Amino acid sequence: VAAFTAEDAERLMGDTGIVRNRMKVDAALHNAKVAANLSTGLSDLLWSYAPPPGPRPPTRAHVPALTPESTAMAKDLKKRGFKFVGPTTAYALMQATGMVDDHVTGCCVPPGGP
Repeated sequence: VAAFTAEDAERLMGDTGIVRNRMKVDAALHNAKVAANLSTGLSDLLWSYAPPPGPRPPTRAHVPALTPESTAMAKDLKKRGFKFVGPTTAYALMQATGMVDDHVTGCCVPPGGP
């Protein structure tokens, strides 16, 4: 993705299988280039913001949209040149990658994920 061109961006804008928001497509291509040029690995950078494991939230209403860790991650990513990333997006990344366990108490998924 870091090697994608403007022509690739146009092709993506015609792909009905993805969100076709020009700012998001351009940011994804830009961010891939930034990630490819990091002095440290992207995984190490992101996981450095993982909070320590804590108790599961009692209900979905207790699942946050952002945290101090996601706010710090977003700030660092922006400082490094990433675009279209804020604390809520950073927290969604933390959820999607298993950096946080937001399964509610009583969920059938064991702590730590499947």
